[in-house]
Amino acid sequence: MKFTNMMTLAASLFIFAIFGAIATPVTLEKRDVFVPPVSSPRSGTVWKSGERHTVVWDTRNAPVNITNKVGVIRLRKDDLTTPLILASNFDILSGRQTVTVPNVVEGDDYQVVLFGDSGNFSPKFTIKGSGIQF
Repeated sequence: MKFTNMMTLAASLFIFAIFGAIATPVTLEKRDVFVPPVSSPRSGTVWKSGERHTVVWDTRNAPVNITNKVGVIRLRKDDLTTPLILASNFDILSGRQTVTVPNVVEGDDYQVVLFGDSGNFSPKFTIKGSGIQF
């Protein structure tokens, strides 16, 4: 008899735990997502492979509590973000980061993507070859 009562009690606690957890409201922390606009490179900019340039973004409206302050800059072409990482592990609040332009196919449809909390694209710009003759 005691065994049956223990089983009933255990089953009741299990059911309460499941439905109690479902009925319990979840409180989420307030998170501030920072999406700084990229100001350089801008439309009409021309970079050459092998050169060093500074990517610049506006940090004036940065929230106090940023979810992710570690930045990554990647290259985007033809509206697809490439696996090419131009810079990483920098403070998103620095507002600038120097990068080396990779050796890529020439084109006028490149963008840099600034990642931290989210991805933000620069305007489209041009990358030309290094001019080295082989």
